[in-house]
Amino acid sequence: MDTSVGHLTEEIRPLTWSRTVARELVHRSSVAEVLLTDVRMLESGDYEAAASWPRSHPTFPRDGADLHSPLMLVETLRQLGIYIPLRYFAVPESARSVISDLFFETDPSAEPRALTGATGVTCLARASDVRRGPDGTVTGLRLHVGFSAHGVPFAQAGGGARFLDGERYAEVREGRTESTAPHAAPTAEGDRPDPRSLGLTSAHDVVIGRDGGGLLVAPADPRHPFFFDHATDHVPGMVLLEAARQAVAVESRGALLRPVAGRLKAARFIEFSPPARVRCVSHHETCVFRFLQDGEQKAFGILRYR
Repeated sequence: MDTSVGHLTEEIRPLTWSRTVARELVHRSSVAEVLLTDVRMLESGDYEAAASWPRSHPTFPRDGADLHSPLMLVETLRQLGIYIPLRYFAVPESARSVISDLFFETDPSAEPRALTGATGVTCLARASDVRRGPDGTVTGLRLHVGFSAHGVPFAQAGGGARFLDGERYAEVREGRTESTAPHAAPTAEGDRPDPRSLGLTSAHDVVIGRDGGGLLVAPADPRHPFFFDHATDHVPGMVLLEAARQAVAVESRGALLRPVAGRLKAARFIEFSPPARVRCVSHHETCVFRFLQDGEQKAFGILRYR
């Protein structure tokens, strides 16, 4: 395992959930969307982190349920996957972080119940497969994170990321580097599934639409505080994961709503236009999904339910 730049370790002290880390270090515009409150490197070379999952977050159910959305796992992983490289691997703040793949898995019997206030989550992260360019700059790595609450492990997640400078990112994007967001929903309001059938309580959280007999990636709210916290020139991975979840809910007629595990592989960037199609095939409690755009498969994955 490639250890961090400078082999930094920090004094042994209790983790704190008192305040968030700098929003710039997790690529968030709103402080309200920062989940990490503390990160430190251990003598082993692993990283221990604290995250606060509030009930007020847009992903938290409003129907009386007391479990956080699995998206909180993935978002915490995403923030750690940006913070750790910036803080400990000397990746420049100007670098673009591109997620290549991710996975998550929860233990429903051990998940913390959110009764009041926020849930304090402890994360233990390990970086591996660190890749460097000719000048020694870190260009990619993989991260594996274990999650626990009140001393009880309840989930794990991981994935890979690349870090591209502006020139390399422009080459990869083939000139599509203007920051943007979906200007308007590509489907009419009547062409969207009822949010209740998707396990949602607000129409603003719907990210798919109907097109004939198929489903499109079509966010209802282009200013959604979680999915579109900041401008981006492509559909974010979090939107894709939620679009897959919602598509499974539609195809299963509401039988499969809350996945306990999932994987996503992004082979290509998905653009806002034309809207990508999402297709899924279920087999018992497992569903395979894929995203098609411009005649090619750009992302695919699997969701598992219980």
